[in-house]
Amino acid sequence: MFRSTEKYWKSVLESQEKIEKYAADVRQIDRRIGAFIEFDPHRALPAPAEGNPLNGIPVAVKDNIAVEGFRLSCGSKMLSEVASPYTATAVQKLQEAGVWIVGKTNLDEFGMGSSTDNSALQRTHNPWDTSRVAGGSSGGSAAAVAAGLVPAALGSDTGGSIRQPASFCGMYGLKPTYGSISRFGLVAYASSLEGIGIISDSLSLTRSLFETMRAEDRHDQTSLLLQGESTPVRTIGVLSHPEGLSPAVDRAYRRTIDELKNLGYTIKEVELPTLDYVIPAYYTIASAEASANLARYAGVRYGHQNSLAEDPQELMETSRDQGFGAEVKLRILLGTYVLRSGFQEQYYIRAQKIRTALRRDFEEVFQSVDALLSPTFPVQAFPHDSSDLDQFQQKLADRFTATANLAGIPALAFPVGFEEGLPAGMQLMAPMHGEERLFEVCQKYQEVCTPIHPDRAASRPHAKEERSTP
Repeated sequence: MFRSTEKYWKSVLESQEKIEKYAADVRQIDRRIGAFIEFDPHRALPAPAEGNPLNGIPVAVKDNIAVEGFRLSCGSKMLSEVASPYTATAVQKLQEAGVWIVGKTNLDEFGMGSSTDNSALQRTHNPWDTSRVAGGSSGGSAAAVAAGLVPAALGSDTGGSIRQPASFCGMYGLKPTYGSISRFGLVAYASSLEGIGIISDSLSLTRSLFETMRAEDRHDQTSLLLQGESTPVRTIGVLSHPEGLSPAVDRAYRRTIDELKNLGYTIKEVELPTLDYVIPAYYTIASAEASANLARYAGVRYGHQNSLAEDPQELMETSRDQGFGAEVKLRILLGTYVLRSGFQEQYYIRAQKIRTALRRDFEEVFQSVDALLSPTFPVQAFPHDSSDLDQFQQKLADRFTATANLAGIPALAFPVGFEEGLPAGMQLMAPMHGEERLFEVCQKYQEVCTPIHPDRAASRPHAKEERSTP
């Protein structure tokens, strides 16, 4: 297969001619994929950071993360013309390390969705099969990496928005411990759940990007620099009876368990009693926080504005009606409802109690296992406009990924091969600040397993310039 190399990516910056060739190739390929909302490799050329292994590596950024000089649309008509006046702390740290920011990627509007079909600006396709979704909400980032347009991209993860598209596209996807990477510059959707993370075609690059961005930040009071224990992983927990898996995902899950056994890990079945309550708790909390965070978009200070409105009330109502899509409106209404006087105890407070119970479940589980393996999503990449997996069913399918967000723990999606011609991915979870455990297991797994398809990305822009390896 064709594997992107650090040497290739760094060579692109050697001359203006190579940059132009790279830009032309990316634009040509992306006409079929639709990964980028905005692509301009000339706009943020990196300052030299000699000796840093990330120096010269191109990285794309999900378009709900601020990068000065680029737009900050959040995949919404509401912000489609807004340009970012500053750069997110996480991105700034990468730029200081010499990382080359080349563009902004598509997403479900404000990060609300599991397909990137909820973007108001364009539709993103899975590079493996363009009739299927790339996943969401960080689908543009996953598609850009899977198509070989960049070796890595930043995304945000509120309930699985990095890990699910990474699995759909056969990539690595890291959701770090809540607070380990500053959220300053990430447009808020559900502040207690979301965080910036990484999608990459390389485990080592994922690790390097995480270590570069991880830091405490005075601009984000939820950020915390705390090193996790480097506890060797010996026992891996698995869900005893994961329900609702497609036959293909179930086969991949069982095969991954067998491969981990062969690597010498002890496998132990575990129970998460609160798993059945994850989805109602997650969407109650996320929608409540969304209704508060998105109240700022009123057509007054910035964003979409109805110029025909005759008074401030009409301006706010019509601007929000025109600027927000159906899914965003649904979550704002749901969040407003559960926060109403008389309903908070019945819905929002109860959801927070479930969240606390889930955290206790994980604390108990991690007393007997070092990491926990689960499917990332019950199915593989599904077709656009699928009647078998509508918006409601997509929400129900977030049960495996949303657990990590509710608990605040790290999770890493990793490719485990192909089923029925499509990538299959699983996820590992660890205690808070236990990212090293995730990297350790995946490193051993990739040394003995070959999860990437041999025909991967034959049309990638650098394919002809690299040697084919088995």
